[in-house]
Amino acid sequence: MQLSDVIADAPTTTDAASELFDSLPAVDPEFMIGTWRGAEMPTGHPIDGALAASGWWGKQFIDAENVHPLLFPSRDGKSLWPMNPVMAFSALGALRAAPQLRNMSFAGPIGVTNFATRARGSKARLRTTRYRGVDSATMVYDQLPINDVFHRLSDDSVLGAMDLKGVRRPYFFVLKRDESLPVR
Repeated sequence: MQLSDVIADAPTTTDAASELFDSLPAVDPEFMIGTWRGAEMPTGHPIDGALAASGWWGKQFIDAENVHPLLFPSRDGKSLWPMNPVMAFSALGALRAAPQLRNMSFAGPIGVTNFATRARGSKARLRTTRYRGVDSATMVYDQLPINDVFHRLSDDSVLGAMDLKGVRRPYFFVLKRDESLPVR
């Protein structure tokens, strides 16, 4: 999925993306249940390009207690598998130190290492939190200081704002409901 599949004229700065986010309605956690395909919204954030380079596919919200924050396609492309976010975010340090790595694809190597990086159980929960003065559905990572807050773009898409402790600006992404592949 491409960003333009969800937002034809996507903002390209943090201020513009924040303005769009703030203009959208909040969502209840129940709205998020299901499997969602994702795309980054580049705004100059320090981790822009990291998810695309990794081959990230999206997220799955099973229920309020069980969320897979990082889904990747299997090597044959017929299913999805959940990655442990601790493994993924430990690589962000390398991307921040060497930004040129963002232009490379790591989808192949990540697919090969899924036996070592696969999540053993869910790695996040779904709650309602207050962010930027609005109560909305929020994915709370179990082991990382990260919250992903969602606002509704349409009946089948949301704009997400990742609030990462220690980083002043939110990282933006979109999710579009997509139940086409099973999660194994």
